[in-house]
Amino acid sequence: MSQTPQTPRPALYRKPVPTLWWLKRRAYFVFVLRELSSVFVAWFVVFLLLMVGAIADGSGEYERFQDWSDSWWMIVLNAIALLFVLLHTLTWFNLAPRAMVVRLRGRRVRPGSILALHYVLWALLSAATAWLILS
Repeated sequence: MSQTPQTPRPALYRKPVPTLWWLKRRAYFVFVLRELSSVFVAWFVVFLLLMVGAIADGSGEYERFQDWSDSWWMIVLNAIALLFVLLHTLTWFNLAPRAMVVRLRGRRVRPGSILALHYVLWALLSAATAWLILS
C-alpha cells in the first residue's frame, strides 16, 4: 500500500470577536448577567454556611459573625448579591415554561399558567418564611 501525502488544509479565516460583544444586544447582556448571577448565588450559600457554622460554635462566635456582617462593605455586597439572585430567579422562572412540558388530562398546560403558578408559589413560600422569621 502506498501512502499519499496529505495536503494541508487551508487556514480558515476567523473574524475576531470583540471582548464586549455581549453589550451589543439586550438579550446577550441579560444572558451574561444571568450567568454572572450564579457567582452571587454561590456567595449566598457560603454566607449561609458561615452563619450556621458561627451558630454551631456558640454565642461568642455568632456575635463576631454579626459584627462582621454589619460592616458597610458586607451590607453592600449582600445587597448586590440580592439583586443578582432576584435576576437569577426571575430569568429562571421566565424560562421554566419553555423548558418543561406539563400535561394535564392529555392536554398541554399553557405556558402562562406554569409561569403564574411559579410566581404564586414563590409568593406563598416567601410569606411563610417571613411569618416564621418575624413571629
